[in-house]
Amino acid sequence: MERRTIGAGALAVGAVGLGCMPMSWAYSGSRQRGEESVRAVHAALDLGATLLDTADMYGPFTNELLLGRVLKERRADAFVSTKVGLLVGEQHIVANGRPGYVRRACDASLRRLQTDVIDLYQLHRADPEVPVEETWGAMAELVQAGKVRTLGLCAVGARGGRRSGSGLHDATIRQLERVQQVFPVSAVEAELSLWSAEALDALLPWCEARGVGFLAAMPLGNGFLTGTLTPGEGFEPDDLRARHPRFTAEMMAANQPIVAGLRRIARRHGEQVTAAQVALAWVLGQGRHVIAVPGAKRERWVRENAAAPALRLTEHDLRTLTGLPTAQGSWD
Repeated sequence: MERRTIGAGALAVGAVGLGCMPMSWAYSGSRQRGEESVRAVHAALDLGATLLDTADMYGPFTNELLLGRVLKERRADAFVSTKVGLLVGEQHIVANGRPGYVRRACDASLRRLQTDVIDLYQLHRADPEVPVEETWGAMAELVQAGKVRTLGLCAVGARGGRRSGSGLHDATIRQLERVQQVFPVSAVEAELSLWSAEALDALLPWCEARGVGFLAAMPLGNGFLTGTLTPGEGFEPDDLRARHPRFTAEMMAANQPIVAGLRRIARRHGEQVTAAQVALAWVLGQGRHVIAVPGAKRERWVRENAAAPALRLTEHDLRTLTGLPTAQGSWD
């Protein structure tokens, strides 16, 4: 697989990584697929999709434990990215950026992941009660202690239309400018896909200008851009899409022209090419500093996603994608 670099340290990873969250959190049936998920992680590493993206809150904790089973055997093959700063309560999720908590959380993640160092440690959310510089300073101390190699900031979560998405990214850039004064940012993780492209306005250029890697989260639109979801089929209550405005039967039907456009382009490139691969190729085409991190819990999807960097979209393809309808429905 094509290799790309993260940050000024030029740490090389596969152009497509593996988002591990669906293996244990947020999607239907996640907790019932442990062995299948382990096979998917092994397949990703075999194919060069070396960046494994997780967080302590996924599960919570079970996602890191699952990855630890693989890393115990294959640590040298993987680039491990995990996150700190969010706690899962019984009713809601809260931020915690206190330095003491950050240090304890890092040690706990290292134990669960069965490794002595985290390649990329990301701040999942800034704590509104703690100056972000204090949180980042504690994370920087972990680098100096040899427990973490590089630091990143995550800007995934509060999404909306183009206007509100731009506001989110403006706030993220202000945070980035503040923490850069404390310790270098190596990577930013934010949503980027054909139906959520707000990062192109300012956040992606900010990263490119500073040699900061961009981890494109949810590049397949929570599965919608794969073309495998049927409008009206419904989701299990524990699936985040069950409460998502764009995943109502009405909105999924309204956005089918986007999937149809992806499928048309896929057919131009051969019977084996899929809509998902076209969507990922578009994301990868937004810059050499972009790494796509699609979520997957099955080996089949891992293999399909890993083939996307080999797909070369033509100028005609890109014009077609630019001309696709704007996604309908709130993204909040």
